[in-house]
Amino acid sequence: MKCSAITGPVFAQHNRTGHVECQDRLSSIIARLPSGIPIHEPVIANREDVLRVHHPGYLKWLEHQCVQNVDYSYLDEFGCSGGYFAQNTFIAGFIDPNTYINPLSYEVALYAAGSSIAAMERALDGENCFALVRPPGHHAAADWAMGFCLLNNSAIAAVNALTHVDRVAIIDWDNHHGNGTQDIFLGDDRVLYCSVHEEDVFPHTGSFEETGTGAGQGYTVNAPLQRGSTIGDYHAIFSEIILPVIERSKPDCVIISAGQDILSDDPIGNMALVPADIGYLAGLVLDSLNLPLALVLEGGYGPSQPEAVASIFSALKGARTQREIPLPFQNTRSRLALLKKIHRLT
Repeated sequence: MKCSAITGPVFAQHNRTGHVECQDRLSSIIARLPSGIPIHEPVIANREDVLRVHHPGYLKWLEHQCVQNVDYSYLDEFGCSGGYFAQNTFIAGFIDPNTYINPLSYEVALYAAGSSIAAMERALDGENCFALVRPPGHHAAADWAMGFCLLNNSAIAAVNALTHVDRVAIIDWDNHHGNGTQDIFLGDDRVLYCSVHEEDVFPHTGSFEETGTGAGQGYTVNAPLQRGSTIGDYHAIFSEIILPVIERSKPDCVIISAGQDILSDDPIGNMALVPADIGYLAGLVLDSLNLPLALVLEGGYGPSQPEAVASIFSALKGARTQREIPLPFQNTRSRLALLKKIHRLT
């Protein structure tokens, strides 16, 4: 099975030492990629690509904030450089309490978006591809940034794929709900958005009842799981809900918003998966759907993330291991029944 990665040094230009979403997390992944994986250079998105998702006024504002409004010499009233909004004043590199920028961040975000498009194009050409990019994207909506995210990379890749195909499915296994991706496609029946995420954590969206609006009714699937969920819970949700819904919608390709903050050692997640579990999920998607697959890096901040990404590449190359999957929690079994009813799978 052909597979590859897209990444490069440009992503180090969006960085903040000490922030959980920093270049160190990507550097550690790249350093431990399996041998023999082709690595392609990043590709910058053009304005037309990005405008298919984001409002022009938002792009103008974001570029302005990055290029003109960052002042690292500023000290707030407590003598600390780089704070957050205080008394409605923009302070030193943050556009919200946890989303930082610098003068190069807008351009780097364009490279993240363009590389995600390129990963999808390679997948459509028969080479499943993982865009190892930063900053992440799934919290960014058409006209806002949040949660470390500036541009919505997976959404931009999906909308640009729709210039070649009829339907796209997005699977989001990041620990946090991709509220931006959901918002972008909420009324669209060409893109099926499926999210498995930890319940009752940032950004506090993604309930069972959020299923789409208008023409997009039924094209949003949310499966919030309790903290401490294992591969047994994820396997049950994928096998009994997500994969059947995707098969029913008949997409032409699949994008995975791949956030490895579901690993047990992640500092801001509370799930109990191990690196081999992530590869198992990737293999499950590949084998069940047999569709072109692109992956886009989202969250994941723990020390075992490089091993998890390596496990994904093993799955992309065709490796499978026999393993015993634990039973899901009783709580998850109850949610399965509810989701089957909501999405007419009974």
